[in-house]
Amino acid sequence: MNASTLRFRRAALAVVAAAVLPVTLTACSDSGDGDKADSAKSSPSTPAEAPETPADDASEGMTSDKPFGTACASVPENGAGSFNGMAKDPVATAASNNPALSTLVTAVKKAGLVDTLNTAQDITVFAPTNDAFAKIPKADLDKLLADKAQLTKVLTYHVVGERLAPQKLENGSYATLAKSKLTTAGSGESYKVNDASNVVCGNVQTSNATVHIVDSVLMPAQ
Repeated sequence: MNASTLRFRRAALAVVAAAVLPVTLTACSDSGDGDKADSAKSSPSTPAEAPETPADDASEGMTSDKPFGTACASVPENGAGSFNGMAKDPVATAASNNPALSTLVTAVKKAGLVDTLNTAQDITVFAPTNDAFAKIPKADLDKLLADKAQLTKVLTYHVVGERLAPQKLENGSYATLAKSKLTTAGSGESYKVNDASNVVCGNVQTSNATVHIVDSVLMPAQ
């Protein structure tokens, strides 16, 4: 083979190689892109899960069904005088186990109302604390305690013939066992009776009554 023929063949091989190489590279490139595309199609990205929304608190904005008020802190945590203990007894008995209501209990006994209150069904008692009775001048209080008829009238004025949940105190007018009405007003955990006496520990349950402890003795109209 002469030199001229050898140079021609080398030139021809170079041309063929130049033509084939781009095609090969293109094929490899297409194969890679296709794999990527197929991979993308076969493995779609999983959308992020939406964060869970907490369930609305059903009790939000509602008055609690538990006792409330500043004076509730003085109620014993255990025993007959606790909230759980009072819930097991009728109202006069339950009150006798609460030291803050000892003057009321004495008055109820003097008026002969223990059995009346203990046997009544589904009543509300607005129970004055010892401090509420202490607001009355001693001479006047002694006179009241000695007058059974007047004492009975005052004490039965604190009793309504139905259970009054806190919501019913928001704007109410109720007949009492003394045959005269009292009024209630307020919201949340702040209520007044007759625009003067504050509920200091409300929604206390006994076996036959709902008790709202108040800071002033209620006086019926003469």
